[in-house]
Amino acid sequence: MNAAATIFALSSGAPPAGVGVIRVSGPQAGAALLALAGRVPPPRRASLAKLRAVDGALLDEALVLWFPGPNTATGEDLAELHCHGGRAVIAAVEAALAALPGLRRAEPGEFTRRAFANGRIDLAEAEGLGDLLAAETDLQRAAALANAGGALSRQVEDWRERVLVSSAEVEGVLDFSDEEDSADLPECFTWNIASLAAEIGEWLARPRSERLGEGFRVVLAGPPNAGKSTLFNAVIESEAAITSPIAGTTRDVIERSVAVAGVPFTFVDTAGLRVVKDGAEADQIEAIGIARAEAELARADLVLWLGPEGEGPEGAWEIAAQADLPDFAPKMAARFTLSAETGEGLGALKLALVELARDALPKPGEVALNARQHARLSEAADALVSAGTPRDPLLVAEELRRVRVAFDRLIGRATTEDMLDTLFGRFCIGK
Repeated sequence: MNAAATIFALSSGAPPAGVGVIRVSGPQAGAALLALAGRVPPPRRASLAKLRAVDGALLDEALVLWFPGPNTATGEDLAELHCHGGRAVIAAVEAALAALPGLRRAEPGEFTRRAFANGRIDLAEAEGLGDLLAAETDLQRAAALANAGGALSRQVEDWRERVLVSSAEVEGVLDFSDEEDSADLPECFTWNIASLAAEIGEWLARPRSERLGEGFRVVLAGPPNAGKSTLFNAVIESEAAITSPIAGTTRDVIERSVAVAGVPFTFVDTAGLRVVKDGAEADQIEAIGIARAEAELARADLVLWLGPEGEGPEGAWEIAAQADLPDFAPKMAARFTLSAETGEGLGALKLALVELARDALPKPGEVALNARQHARLSEAADALVSAGTPRDPLLVAEELRRVRVAFDRLIGRATTEDMLDTLFGRFCIGK
C-alpha cells in the first residue's frame, strides 16, 4: 500500500440505498473536493454542493464535509461525499474521483490501516473494530465495542507502567552492584511481580473471543429415531434436517449457527448411535456417520442425550423427548421432558441453554482476548513468573524486558507487515 496516495471508497452500505457515503483520505483529499464540488467547505460543517465531473457534467447534488488532518479518523486530510445512494450515482462519482491525479481506489481495510499507522488507534483497537464489523449477536457486539473502545489497550498500558517501575528498581540495584554498599531489591518487589502475574492470569483464564464467533456448541445425540432431528429443527426454528419415522434418516452431521436471546449457539444434529451386533454388516455410509457423530461428542460444549437413560456421555443433559407419542417412555432423571412437535418444554430448554452459555462465553461488555492477544499476554505472564524468582538482577532485568516486548507486540508498537496484511485484509473496502 502506498501511504502517499490519496484513497477513496464507498464507506456506507452497498447500493441502492438512501445515502451513499464516499470517503476520501490523503494529501489530495482537499483538491478532490475542490475539483468535484468547486470549493472546500469550512472544516467539520456539512455543506450542500453540486458534484461535477472533469468535463463539467453534473453528477449529483450532495452534502460534502471536510476534515483537515491530523485530528481525523485516519490521521490525515479526509473528505466525505454524502451522495444519493443509487448505483449509477455512486459509480459516476467514483469514476470522477478515479480520474483525478494522485487518487486511487482503497484496498480492503486501508482506511483503518492508515489510522493505525498514524497513531489514531492501536492494534488491539483495530482488531476490536474488525470484530465489531463482523458481529452478529449482542454478545459479539458488546465484546467488540469494549476492545474497539480501547479497554484492553488501557489495561495493557497500566500493566506496562507497573513493569517499568519494577524495571527501574532492578536497574537501580545494578547501578550500585559494584559499590561496597550494594543495594538489594526492595522486599515488595517479588510481591508486586507476583500480583501482576496473578492479575494477568485472571485475564488469560477468561473465555476467548473465538468462542463468540463459534458460539456455544450443543450436540444432539442418541440412537436412531430418538427424535434428534425433530428437536434440532424446533430449536433452530428451521427445517434444516430431514425427519422421518424411518430409522437412520440422518446419515451425516448437520450444524447450524443461530442466536438465542442474543447468545450465539451452534447446534449439531448427528447420525443415530447404535451398536452393530456380532455377525451383522454395518452400512458403510451409516458407519461413517456414526464415527463423525462420536467425533462431535468430543467437541461439544454440551450434549443433549436423547437415548436410553444413563447411556449418554459424562456431563450430558438427559432429555426425554417425543413426549407426545403414545409409547413415550419417561426418564427418571430427565433434565427436560419435551415434545418438539407440540412445543412442550422447548421454552424451558432454551432458557436453560442460554443461562449455561452465558456463563461459558465472555460476559457482556467484557474484553475477550483473541488468539493473538492471548499468546502475547501468555508470553508476558511467563516472563513475569521468571522475573519473580529471586536470582541474578541481570536475568530479572532481561525477563522484565521480555514482558515489555510482549506488551508492545500486543498493542502494535512492535509488529510485522505480514501480520498487518492479514489483519486489515479481512476488513471490507471503505473501512
